[in-house]
Amino acid sequence: MFDREKIQTLENAWRIWDAEVQKDIEKRPEQPLLFETMSNIPVKRVYTPLDIREMNYEDDLGLPGQYPYTRGIQPTMYRGRHWTMRQYAGYGTAEESNRRYRYLLDQGQTGLSVAFDLPTQIGYDSDHPLALGEVGKVGVSIDSVRDMELLFSGIPLDRVSTSMTINAPASILLAMYIDVAERQGVSGDRLNGTVQNDILKEYAARGTYIFPPAASMRITTDIFSFCSQRAPRWNTISISGYHMREAGCTAVQEVAFTLANGIAYVEAAIRAGLDVDAFAPRLSFFFNAHLDFLEEVAKFRAARRLWARIMKERFSAKNPRSLMLRFHTQTGGSTLTAQQPFNNVVRVALQALSAVLGGTQSLHTNSYDEALALPSEQSVQIALRTQQLIAFESGAASTADPLAGSFYIERLTNEIEEMAHEYIRKIDDIGGAPVAIERGYIQQEIQEAAYRYQKDVEAGRRPVVGVNKFVQEEAPPKGLLKVNPAVRERQIKMLEILRRERDTDAVERCLDAIRQAAGGSDNLMPRILDAVHVRATLGEICDAMRDVFGEYKSTYTL
Repeated sequence: MFDREKIQTLENAWRIWDAEVQKDIEKRPEQPLLFETMSNIPVKRVYTPLDIREMNYEDDLGLPGQYPYTRGIQPTMYRGRHWTMRQYAGYGTAEESNRRYRYLLDQGQTGLSVAFDLPTQIGYDSDHPLALGEVGKVGVSIDSVRDMELLFSGIPLDRVSTSMTINAPASILLAMYIDVAERQGVSGDRLNGTVQNDILKEYAARGTYIFPPAASMRITTDIFSFCSQRAPRWNTISISGYHMREAGCTAVQEVAFTLANGIAYVEAAIRAGLDVDAFAPRLSFFFNAHLDFLEEVAKFRAARRLWARIMKERFSAKNPRSLMLRFHTQTGGSTLTAQQPFNNVVRVALQALSAVLGGTQSLHTNSYDEALALPSEQSVQIALRTQQLIAFESGAASTADPLAGSFYIERLTNEIEEMAHEYIRKIDDIGGAPVAIERGYIQQEIQEAAYRYQKDVEAGRRPVVGVNKFVQEEAPPKGLLKVNPAVRERQIKMLEILRRERDTDAVERCLDAIRQAAGGSDNLMPRILDAVHVRATLGEICDAMRDVFGEYKSTYTL
C-alpha cells in the first residue's frame, strides 16, 4: 500500500520521535494504566503506516459490498436502510409481553426480539416442578401455541421481522411461530426473522441445553433443511459469541469461538447432504458490543473478513451471500453496573456506536437498570432512543466503514483476525468445536480470561467508573420492574384448560410420530409442526424427544 522509500523515511523519523518521547517520559511519566486492549493486545503510543505496511488494499479491505467484506456487506450500508432496531424483550405472560412489543413498535422499533423464560428455554411446561419460581421471570412464558398466538396478537407477521432467543427447543418455538403465521394467513415463504438455535455455545458458556450434542446438531440441521423449503427467508441460526463474551472471554476469543462453532454447523449440514450454497446465505451471527470501543469496531471488521475467507477457501462456497457474515449485536449486559446505574446510559451509547461503526445489521441496546431488574418502560425508551440518536443525529450512518484507513483500526483488525485464526487452528487440531467443548478447552479459555479481567479490576488496573473509581454512596433504587409470582398459577390454569379442550388421541399420535422420527433419520420439523397444530405443549414435545435422545449431563469440571 505504501512506497518503500517513503516507508524507510518514516521509519527513520519514527525512531527519532520515539527517542525524544522516551526522554520526555523520564520527566513526565505516563499514567499507571493498563495500555492494552481487553484481549490483552498491547496498545502502542501511536500508529503509522509502518504498522500496516504489508496490507494489500484489494485483498484485505476492498470496497463495501465486495469480498472480503471487511468494509461491510452492503455497498451503501446505512444510506439505503438503517440497521434493524431490535430491542430484546419479554417477561411474565404473553399478554404482558405483547403490550411491551406494541409499545416498542409505537416508539419506532423496527424488529421484534423475544426473550423466553428459563422453563421455556430448557423445555419444561409451567406446571413442571422444576419451573417453580422461574415462570415469566427472565422472559415470557410459552407453554403452547395458544401462548404464542397471544404473544403476537395484533402484530401482522408478514410485516415484522422477529428474532427468537431460543436454542434447545428452537424447533418447537419456530413451529409455533409458523402455526401462528398460518392462522394469520401468512405462509412460511413470507416470514422474516431468526431463531438463535446455537446449541454449541450453550454447552460452552450458557447451560440451557437439553439433549446430547449429536442429537442437538441433528435437530439444527433438520431446521436448516426444513426452512430451505418451507421458510426460505428465515435465518435458521444465529451463531452466538455474545454469551461467551458475557461469560468472560476476550474479543479475540469471541471471534474465534463463534466462527469455530459456525464451521461445525456448516460441516454438520454438509454431512447431512445439504449443499453449502443452499443454507449458508441464511446463517447469521450474534456478537457482543463491549467496553473497549476501538477494539470492538476492529473485532466486527475482522470477524467479517475471516468468515468470508473461511467460506470461500475452506468450503468452496460460490454464492456471494454465502460469504457474508451478517450479524446482530447486543450491548454488553455484563458491563452494566448496579452502582451509579445512569452511567450505563453512556456505556450503552458507546457500545452501540461501536456496533454501528463496525457494520452491524441489527442492534439491541441494553437498558440502564438491567443490572438491578428487568427494564422499566422508561429505561427501554431511553435504550431505543439511543439507537435512533445514532441513526438520525450522529452522522455515523452517513458513510460506509467511516474508521477505515485509521492506522490503529487497520492494525488492530489484522491482529484480531490473526489471533482468532490461530485459535481456530488449535480447535481444528483438537477435532473441531464440539470436541473442544467436550474436552473443556473452550470453557477453560473463557474462564481464564474472565479471571484475568476480574483480577485487573480488583487491582485497579482496569478502572470501572462507580465501582473501583469515583465511588460514592447511593440511595437504594426505586421503581424497579417486578414480575408477579402469580404468573405461574395463571399459566397452570391455561394448561389445564388446553388439555381438557384438545384432542388427546391426536396429540398422542403426533408425539409418537416425533419419537419414531427421532429414532430414525426423518426430518423432525414436520412432525413437530403437526404436534403444535393439535396443541401439544412445549414440555410434551421435548419429553417425546427426551425419551429417544436422553438428556445431556456435562462431564466437564473445573
